[in-house]
Amino acid sequence: MKKLKKYTGLLLLGIIAPFALFAADTTTPEPVPFIDAGNTAWMIVATALVMLMTIPGLALFYGGLVRQKNVLNILMQCFILTAAISLEWVLFGYSLSFGSSKGALAPYIGGFDWAFLNGIGINDVSPYYISQATARIPHLLFVLFQCMFAVITPALIIGAYAERIRFKGFLLFSILWAIFVYNPVAHWVWSADGWLFKLGVLDFAGGTVVHINAGIAALVMTLMIGSRSNYGNHPTPPHNIPLVVIGAALLWFGWFGFNAGSGLAADGLAVNAFLTTHIATATAAITWVILDWILNKKPTIIGICTAAVAGLVAITPAAGFVGVTGSIVIGILVAVVCFFMVSVVKHKFGYDDSLDAFGVHGIGGIIGALATGLLATPTVQSAYSGLFYGNPKQFYLQLIATITTIVFSGIMTFILFKIVDKLVGIRAGKAEEIAGLDITQHNEIAYSEND
Repeated sequence: MKKLKKYTGLLLLGIIAPFALFAADTTTPEPVPFIDAGNTAWMIVATALVMLMTIPGLALFYGGLVRQKNVLNILMQCFILTAAISLEWVLFGYSLSFGSSKGALAPYIGGFDWAFLNGIGINDVSPYYISQATARIPHLLFVLFQCMFAVITPALIIGAYAERIRFKGFLLFSILWAIFVYNPVAHWVWSADGWLFKLGVLDFAGGTVVHINAGIAALVMTLMIGSRSNYGNHPTPPHNIPLVVIGAALLWFGWFGFNAGSGLAADGLAVNAFLTTHIATATAAITWVILDWILNKKPTIIGICTAAVAGLVAITPAAGFVGVTGSIVIGILVAVVCFFMVSVVKHKFGYDDSLDAFGVHGIGGIIGALATGLLATPTVQSAYSGLFYGNPKQFYLQLIATITTIVFSGIMTFILFKIVDKLVGIRAGKAEEIAGLDITQHNEIAYSEND
């Protein structure tokens, strides 16, 4: 009888136990991230598009704007940065930007755990993502995508000192700037450890990290290197406007990878960023043409190309947070402000921002960063909203990020300029400048005498 009771109890326990365990475990298992083929395919394309922005996009845009004796120098600067910064990035730049460090340095700079991409396998899933979706991309693909941002940022500064910088000084300054300015700011804003990221600052694709950062460096470089010889006394018209148009068109095209790719997935957020990028750019272009028509009596192709770039710059931090209405507002605002910066303010104060790197990228980046704090709408990403949608704190955070980036980039650029100038010299000699940097820095000319 005792044995029967024992076996009956065990039988009942065996039947009841699974139900009891099921009832007790009410939590949903954490989904395991995996590499999604669709997301990966899109991000490979987006990465290639961002590279297209530097060479040939920016190279042709800037190259067409300078005089013909300096066009090869501009092309060479963009090309060498694509090579040099890519190497810096995989050696330690990525680790400093997105890696983790310990102690008091953690919010300000990463460590060297990922130096030489150590410990990152070909099948590892990227720890960085925008949405909570479990399907992600390979870690190495994220490294390469971010590499293209690291490449183009110092390349944007070229527009400030074009036609008057020694190649040796340019290259050393650009590499040091990437290490000591770009990497820390990228860590602050985009790394999970970064102090601005933790505050809740929004920068979808690089308003602070790329454009304010480079734009302020451009202004400092412009003031420190001085104006071109005879600046203001002789006109310096673009030598090849069709090149400018091709470069601007490639920038517009490549920027879809820059902004839509920053969602890190092939989803609705990417499509929204694609749409807002296109509409803001189109709005800026039309607004600038209207201003040109009214104030200068004729619309210009240089004007519409400059406007398109300004629109692309301003929508960059906001592309994943605003809708169509916000993108139109940003396009109008940046066109009006940048138009007066490059056509009135620059000439009034007499600084030689050769290709308007500060007037377009610096000012456009500031407008975009602050506009994000005003126009971010929860209809795009429910977790984020700006001042106009009931969250005044977001504008305050955007203001903090903007001011911090301006101060840091300005001070560090000043210091690096002084160091490099002492080491190798930065300003080209007057004779070199008159002869042209193509022949004096590279011993080449772009066009034969018969062209």
